[in-house]
Amino acid sequence: MATSKTASAASKKSEAADQTTPRVRWDSSNLQSSYANVCSVTSTREEVVLNFGINQAWERGQTEMEIQLTNRIILSPFAAKRMAEGLNKLLDEYESRYGKLSTGEDS
Repeated sequence: MATSKTASAASKKSEAADQTTPRVRWDSSNLQSSYANVCSVTSTREEVVLNFGINQAWERGQTEMEIQLTNRIILSPFAAKRMAEGLNKLLDEYESRYGKLSTGEDS
């Protein structure tokens, strides 16, 4: 009988949590996709700025490279933190499936 009461209490707690957590519905009707192979990150106290672009020349020995910037995303530090956590989780899962990625900056 105690097990039944515990299960019932857990079910009510779960239902209460479901009622307070809003369900997210993604509207992709205005979604635009872009390709980038370069990302630059800067910040101020109030915002984090991500500049995305394309480097079309990867020859060695270049003294200068021109990157065509195509998109800029500006986030609050809180949104940037959530994004970093989400990317870290995604990359951990990716590496567990496909192997460790090397950025050339790894020691």
